[in-house]
Amino acid sequence: MGKLMVVDDDEALRRLVRLNLGDTYEIVDTGEPEQALALALEHQPDAILLDLRMPKVSGLQLCHTLSSFCSTQMIPFFVVSGAGGATTKDSCMALGASGYFEKPVDFDALKATLAQVVKPRPVIRRTEVRVNLRVPLKLRGLDAAGKPFESETTTENASISGFLCVATIPLAVGSAVDVYLMTGKEEFVGKARIVNLQEGHDAAGARYGCRFIEKTGVWVLQ
Repeated sequence: MGKLMVVDDDEALRRLVRLNLGDTYEIVDTGEPEQALALALEHQPDAILLDLRMPKVSGLQLCHTLSSFCSTQMIPFFVVSGAGGATTKDSCMALGASGYFEKPVDFDALKATLAQVVKPRPVIRRTEVRVNLRVPLKLRGLDAAGKPFESETTTENASISGFLCVATIPLAVGSAVDVYLMTGKEEFVGKARIVNLQEGHDAAGARYGCRFIEKTGVWVLQ
């Protein structure tokens, strides 16, 4: 079952989403837009529905934040709003929205669109073989403070879908990093999600478990 996050100060709309989509998706919802980023980082939804006109933080501000923040920029989000007009829609799409739906919501159209975007989450095979393998890598992305970083490291073990490595720079669980193989030449192999922190940081760094969310090159295990 996919996971859907709804950000709308209209409780009636959130209730309608649960009634119409709750049998297909796990629903995480909030009427407090200032909580949206924290909830997205915590729950890592497969898609986000958000309103435009909300107190404290506008939907356009959230669009900008979600599309620019490393940990959420790959989550598709859809604007669901009573504000019509081509200009508003174009502004949302320019900020990275995957779709725009006016209220009252056509839930049949919304379901069809979500079905094309939200794919079933891959089952993580706990029996997946991990090999004690030391492979030199370079990681690039944003650190836990949101600042760009580049760091070379070496895997301690690896599997088909991920690896364990030490990073001297604090990284945020849930964030995504670009991964480069450094075997002879720098070769981009894809993006990986930081899925867990196995040890706290000390002078030597910390161990992070990483799982690929996108592969564009040849990984060491196939």
